Amino acid sequence: MKLRDKYQKEVIPQMKEKFGYTSDMAVPRIEKVVVNTGFGREVVGKTGDEQKKIEQAIINDLSLICGQKAVLTKAKKSIASFKIKKGMPIGAKVTLRKRKMYDFLERLIHIALPRSRDFHGIDQKSVDGEGNLTLGLKEHIAFPEVSPEKTKNIFGLEVTVVTTAGSREEALELFKLLGFPIKS
Repeated sequence: MKLRDKYQKEVIPQMKEKFGYTSDMAVPRIEKVVVNTGFGREVVGKTGDEQKKIEQAIINDLSLICGQKAVLTKAKKSIASFKIKKGMPIGAKVTLRKRKMYDFLERLIHIALPRSRDFHGIDQKSVDGEGNLTLGLKEHIAFPEVSPEKTKNIFGLEVTVVTTAGSREEALELFKLLGFPIKS
């Protein structure tokens, strides 16, 4: 069953029963998913052409994983000790909503997390007070879209799942009902 259908048919009635919501619209839902990565370490000390190649490779891989074009993020200020200048590209991010968001979450839950090394479930501490889940993946090659043989740079990803939940307890219940592998 698709994640969106599961939310409509199973999660909404169970959440209404447990928390006493009167309307389907009051039930917490996933608003967006933000996937980002930083590549400041890889590009520092490299020539302009080498930096562009690394940036392009990371953006291409991130775009493949998410199914949407990644956007470069630039440094807001210069930091001499990290050899970073203001305006220098230091990362990439993608914000997913609606259908692409649900497709990405299905691949994350069912394929990427089980394939990642030493994975024993998502810790409950990963959910903050506003009900947002943030987790990190050490290697982006856990996703089937990326071929490990062709990849030169292996980078980590940070995935933030933003919900409309009002509390941490509601968000945890939402994630458990949706099938996220959360440790008890």
